[in-house]
Amino acid sequence: MTTVPCRLCGRMDASLEPPKQGRALVLVRRQPPAPQGLLETLKAKLMQSCTCSVPRARALLQDLIPAIRWLRHYRPQECLAGDTMSGLVIGIILIPQSIAYSLLAGLQPIYSLYTSFFANLIYFLMGSSHHVSVGIFSLLCLMVGQVVDRELQLAGLDRSQDGPGPRDNSSALNSSDPMLALGLQDCGRDCYAIRVATALTLVSGIYQVLMSVFRLGFVSTYLSQPLLDGFAMGASVTILTSQLKYMLGVRISRHQGPGMVVRTWLSLLHSVGQANVCDVVTSTVCLAVLLAGKELSDRCRRHLRVPLPTELLVIVVATLVSHFGQLHAHFGSSVAGDIPTGFVAPQVPDPRLMWRVALDAVSLALVGSAFSISLAEMFARSHGYSIRANQELLAVGCCNVATLAAVVLLVLLVLAPLFRDLQRCVLACVIVVSLRGALRKAKELPQLWRLSPADALVWVATAATCILVSTEAGLLAGVLFSLLSLVGRTQRPRATLLARIGDSAFYEDATEFEGLLPPPGVQVFRFTGPLYYANKDFFLQSLYSLTGLDAGRSAARRKEQSPEVGVSERGPADRKNMGSLSSGAGLEPLAVGFHTVVIDCAPLLFLDVAGMATLQDLRRDYRALGVALLLACCSPSVRDTLRRGGFLGEDQGAEDEQLFPSVHSAVEAALVHQGELITADSTL
Repeated sequence: MTTVPCRLCGRMDASLEPPKQGRALVLVRRQPPAPQGLLETLKAKLMQSCTCSVPRARALLQDLIPAIRWLRHYRPQECLAGDTMSGLVIGIILIPQSIAYSLLAGLQPIYSLYTSFFANLIYFLMGSSHHVSVGIFSLLCLMVGQVVDRELQLAGLDRSQDGPGPRDNSSALNSSDPMLALGLQDCGRDCYAIRVATALTLVSGIYQVLMSVFRLGFVSTYLSQPLLDGFAMGASVTILTSQLKYMLGVRISRHQGPGMVVRTWLSLLHSVGQANVCDVVTSTVCLAVLLAGKELSDRCRRHLRVPLPTELLVIVVATLVSHFGQLHAHFGSSVAGDIPTGFVAPQVPDPRLMWRVALDAVSLALVGSAFSISLAEMFARSHGYSIRANQELLAVGCCNVATLAAVVLLVLLVLAPLFRDLQRCVLACVIVVSLRGALRKAKELPQLWRLSPADALVWVATAATCILVSTEAGLLAGVLFSLLSLVGRTQRPRATLLARIGDSAFYEDATEFEGLLPPPGVQVFRFTGPLYYANKDFFLQSLYSLTGLDAGRSAARRKEQSPEVGVSERGPADRKNMGSLSSGAGLEPLAVGFHTVVIDCAPLLFLDVAGMATLQDLRRDYRALGVALLLACCSPSVRDTLRRGGFLGEDQGAEDEQLFPSVHSAVEAALVHQGELITADSTL
């Protein structure tokens, strides 16, 4: 054991006895356990993981399927009625959104319904959140749809979905070399679209499951909230742009690649004169009803037990009006069209397609996991429980792996004919209204700028890149800007000189507060960030600028003028202490107005090798100028780094003369020592 005296109470010898009245406190440092080698650690982990027993198997099964654990404690009398009502509400909201989001993914509406159904069943068993309902998500549907459109174009398939009116699924087939190479002789547009979506979602799910296996749930935390909000805003504008052609009833090409939003707007402006009057009128009425219903639900939320099923009512009424009014036959309005009925033979996703979309699935997996985990954490904080990020990854990944596989196996298209006469402009309106929350986040940007300009810049960069380039590029730009903002905050943190608050023992920024008293002959420097290789130069520049003394250059000039200074005038004790209060006793300080520099290390999170070398060089230069360098308020980790790096020396006394528990104790020690020097000089 080693003992560390409490400097505020005075120094005394080490003792393991309880402190008696009138005696100072002594801190006894615990000896850390002997560190194990890498091989021993891996061996112990492997033995622990491979140990098999009934309790361990039961615990593992409960971790993988949390429903086994909580179902035993479920209280139907208290919770069943509320859960049933919640499920009914979610179902009412989910049905119209699922049908509408199929437009974003480039798939038939029925696939979205089945995807939502099976995903909720899987998450019910494997999810760790008590309140999250997993289903299709507009941003992810947009990303899937972009990949589907790209692969359809590369395969040479006719993208007749953009045109008005129903079409036969097999009529989209064009004989071409790309299709023959992909083995699509017997597969039409819709068939190939679901194959691409299946392969993409399966690969994304595999990524998420692997992230869970390797305990990479923390990766999603690097997608900050400003990044996610900016991404949601940019993607929402992209989604809104992609739906305008359905709301106007015009036929334009679906643009791909960078600048998709800008080119789509140019095409819309060029084709606005060809808008379908029926679709425009329908879109206007649907938007008005949907927005009014949303606004009414928001204002009467406290008085409504269930939200108004506005989307479902609009879809039902619009389908009936379109069917009995024959809007497609009389006005050429674009409708969902024929959807094949029956079962689809079970098929494994094409490995070639999985390889083609493997890179696209990375962003899909990251965005999906980030939004799912952040949503689950929000509900968990609100209701006082915790979630496991790795289990959430596993649950969402299994939803993506198993859901579409079940759809390919069980496409129960009994309800498909009901959607034949549903106008596409109605689905587009449902999608646009669902973006209202994400688009409203633009109003929060001024407040975010006042709070943190760096976070606001991440928000703007992510949203702008999503709109002007692509959603994938926007996500990448957001991550890069987030990392750059983090580096910028640590590379150039705030640096200031501190002064004393009246007669108290507290010190604050002299430039921020008035009436503070700087200690005579002592400069107190605060650097609000870590000291590492990226900011060591800024640390020195700030210190030299605020104190008015470039210690490096001044020490070099003094050494050139008097090479013997700094060696012959120091005794053995001074060389041993190296920069402590006694190290500068024999030197003649320069006329700089101070004799001691105290660094407030409370905000100093960590030191690396470059930061340690910077402090050592700084202490050497100050010692050559007759200025003492003291450190105050060092955290245990910083103290250990200084000790391991040899900054403090091996003598406990040398450490006590360089490290102080508070800024005030360091200043008092410097003033006392300087007074002793003045007294000694006057005596001589």
